[in-house]
Amino acid sequence: MMWPFSGIIKEYPTFWKDYLAHFKTNKNEKRYVVFDCETTGLDTTKDRILSIGAIAITKDSIIINDYFEVFISQTVFNVKSVPIHGILKEGNEIKVSEEEALSSFLEYISNATLVGHHISFDIEMINEALERLGAGRLKNQYMDTDIMYQKLKYLPIEQHTSLDELCEIYKIRKTDRHTSTGDAYITALLFLKLKRKLEI
Repeated sequence: MMWPFSGIIKEYPTFWKDYLAHFKTNKNEKRYVVFDCETTGLDTTKDRILSIGAIAITKDSIIINDYFEVFISQTVFNVKSVPIHGILKEGNEIKVSEEEALSSFLEYISNATLVGHHISFDIEMINEALERLGAGRLKNQYMDTDIMYQKLKYLPIEQHTSLDELCEIYKIRKTDRHTSTGDAYITALLFLKLKRKLEI
């Protein structure tokens, strides 16, 4: 017996096909993208992304002019018009749709290795958004600065250290903390320190 839908091939959005194409080519230069999402909450299935900030690292240097920042319109979210991480529904930031934001983000990250602090949450938020748009899940390799610190200090995997704590330990100035771009930059500084110490 043949299942009635067995011959149907899912048609993915164009931006997703373009993203997948990056993984068919080999780039010589290793590129990391450190990123952070600000969200309406911590439930990856119910909450939504408010903003995404990212910055690139190549040759162990933060590339200041290679950055990404996007704010997502809150009009479709079931939240009041109050500041969430400083982002207002009627604020001055230019806001785009979730689809436009994710499409631009995938174009920016290409096939880079992603870096973040407690990055599994941010990746899952991105994946949930991609699923809503009829796309697949992120294919990039990724690294977590908290796990890097655990390995450096031989800490148990369940012992988490906050970004604020690590900034204190490594004397990193917390500029624009709790904004996606600010947290991405702080995490990039932390990543380079841990990368050197771990001799990666």
